Amino acid sequence: MSERNPILITGAAGEVGGVSRTMVEMMLEQGYPVRAFVRRDDERAHSLRQAGAEIFVGDLLNVADVTAALKGCRRIYFSMSLSPYYTDAVTLMAAAARAQGDIEVFVNISEFEQGFMTFEKMTVPSEERRSWLGGLVTDWSPQHRAHWIAEQVLDWSGVPTVNVRATIFVENPILTWLTLGPLSNGELRLPFGLQRIAPVAGYDVAEVCVRILVDPAAHVSKSYELTGPELKDMHGFAEDYAAVLRRQISYIPEEVDAWNETFVASALTEYPHVVEHLKTLTKLIAGGRYDVVTDQLETLLGRRPKTVRWALENNPRLQKVAAD
Repeated sequence: MSERNPILITGAAGEVGGVSRTMVEMMLEQGYPVRAFVRRDDERAHSLRQAGAEIFVGDLLNVADVTAALKGCRRIYFSMSLSPYYTDAVTLMAAAARAQGDIEVFVNISEFEQGFMTFEKMTVPSEERRSWLGGLVTDWSPQHRAHWIAEQVLDWSGVPTVNVRATIFVENPILTWLTLGPLSNGELRLPFGLQRIAPVAGYDVAEVCVRILVDPAAHVSKSYELTGPELKDMHGFAEDYAAVLRRQISYIPEEVDAWNETFVASALTEYPHVVEHLKTLTKLIAGGRYDVVTDQLETLLGRRPKTVRWALENNPRLQKVAAD
């Protein structure tokens, strides 16, 4: 790859520890040129510029901006926060990439659900669909559907694509800031009964995506299902929170719908799209849909993935609670 071809990374001005931002930092440390696509030229963009990234300020829903941002780049990492216009943004980037014609790889951060959201399963009779989803939800969230459509669009576009389908992140609001109030009182309140999950650390997903961007040949046209290294129930999570916060934490099971109203809907009233996605995700977890662990992350990294405890220890919100 010519050093004159920067790698385009969208969503780069996210939170510290976010995948896109971590990727920018990793690639700059390794000496690769990065063009960071940001929505606003604020202090977060300034810090990336100071680190050595080229900053492009634009709108992922403006095809002129997307085309200009892509000019001179041959490798793309696409990410966008939860949005009702997510499919539009992916489609515009795919169209710009196809028009440019020389793209080597389009790394699409997708969702773990895409591995079982097959066309066949999505079109079976409703009762079978309910059974497949664990008996708790009858449809996917708008964001799940947006990711499914995005993968179809990228496939149709002919742009060389890699889908990175990550399970729930340790940094997901459900496992971090939505739980902070009860955690401060020594309680982990979640509606998952005795279900087990294997969340993935955002840092590991960032490293995998960087590895693919740096050397994409062996990955093009593949989809990876990534989980963390170990399945554990909420009692196991309580032990991790206790170690990080240095206090006794007890797991208190909650009823799913009540928890969603108390902790999701009330906290995110201005973001109905996000609310619907997190509510559905919560129901899927409670229904056992994420009781699975794969070895793909370890294979791609060539090392043991980061643990839940490591990710919690490095979460700024939990660090603040621990310091109080």
